[in-house]
Amino acid sequence: MNTPNRRQFLATSAVAAGALSMSPSARASAPETLLQGQAEHVISIWLGGGMGHLDTFDPKAKGDPQAKKAGSYYDAIDTVVEGVQVCQHLSQTAQVMDRVTAVRSVNHNVIDEHAAATNRMHTGRTISGTVTYPSLGSLIVHERGPANDGAPPYVLIGYPNVTRGPGFLGAKYGYLYLTETGRGPAGLSRPEGITAMRQSRREAFLSSLRKSAGPTEVAALLDYDDAIQQSLKLSGPEFNRVFHLDGEPDDLRNRYGGEFGQRCLLSRRLVERGVRFIEVSHNLNFLNGSGWDVHSSGIVNQHKLIQELDTALATLIADLEQKHLLDKTLIVITTEFGRPAGFDSGGGRGHQGKSFSCVLAGGGLSHCGAYGETDDLAKEIVADPVSVPDFFATVCAAAGVNYRKNLYAGDRPVPLTDLGTPIARLFAS
Repeated sequence: MNTPNRRQFLATSAVAAGALSMSPSARASAPETLLQGQAEHVISIWLGGGMGHLDTFDPKAKGDPQAKKAGSYYDAIDTVVEGVQVCQHLSQTAQVMDRVTAVRSVNHNVIDEHAAATNRMHTGRTISGTVTYPSLGSLIVHERGPANDGAPPYVLIGYPNVTRGPGFLGAKYGYLYLTETGRGPAGLSRPEGITAMRQSRREAFLSSLRKSAGPTEVAALLDYDDAIQQSLKLSGPEFNRVFHLDGEPDDLRNRYGGEFGQRCLLSRRLVERGVRFIEVSHNLNFLNGSGWDVHSSGIVNQHKLIQELDTALATLIADLEQKHLLDKTLIVITTEFGRPAGFDSGGGRGHQGKSFSCVLAGGGLSHCGAYGETDDLAKEIVADPVSVPDFFATVCAAAGVNYRKNLYAGDRPVPLTDLGTPIARLFAS
């Protein structure tokens, strides 16, 4: 008789506990077949601050901040998908909504505070005092690896943050980051005065140090060594050419728009180079003074943010499609929470995590314009709720990752998506 070891026992117990925590109807409706899409790359657009869903992808009857009448801030317009409307400032995206699904019923129960909700929407879990969970980007590159050996698997175009990191998976599955598109990551550029010959001597010296030190099994040292090797591989001119946006046609660069649009253009170039997962941050607060966190007067010029998103997103979809990359590239738009229909004392909006919208585009999915339904004020979900684990499972399935798999933080089994179930409708043939 085989006696299970501790890891096997914990893994079995975790799965059993997860199954028991589900209602009988949920267990009965759980899909038997593992859903798997065809996306090879993910471009994740992060709208830091909290995108108001009823002012963008889930419009309702128009409100009035002066009269404190709850409702949308803008008029709604029709899209190419019958019965699906979006905000008037998403006019270009409206024309490509047949390649898009606005998931209008995303929800979480995390306190409506930016840091906690940002962590939730990057790791799929609440903050834990004992485990640092990996981000969605790290999960995908851990399971899929780089799409090209000559490219980093994970690039962040924005400011570094632990919520984007690899958590217990280790530094090997972390990100390479840059904060502007005018140049590549500073860490991959040789300082002035370091010639190719001098670099070669340094690498030879490093190699001799490794040999003299002998082998090690210390995970932190192995991770550090992997990071050095990847940096050396990517520090040459070949990879850095991907950041030379001036090689793109002027009319295409102009169609993408300003700095955020150029970030989206760079993300397409990184996909072509073989990067598996790219996060593009849209945190350009100067456009309206507050970014997507539209309390008080920040909402007055919110339309500038929406228009910038609209221009870049629609162009990115068309550009990827023209290069036959759209079915291979899943575009994901997330934010920490939505915003309520009512207006605060300054005419802006507060925070709302109980129902909000995230967006999927491309990736070979069977798009339907919109999925899920909220009530007349976009406050309560009335059809097809999608938890954060469900949304993560959908992204993982689309990217060919086994969302039912267990990872291990030491000996502790950790379900990859916290037992999420993908939106099966999007995988219909």
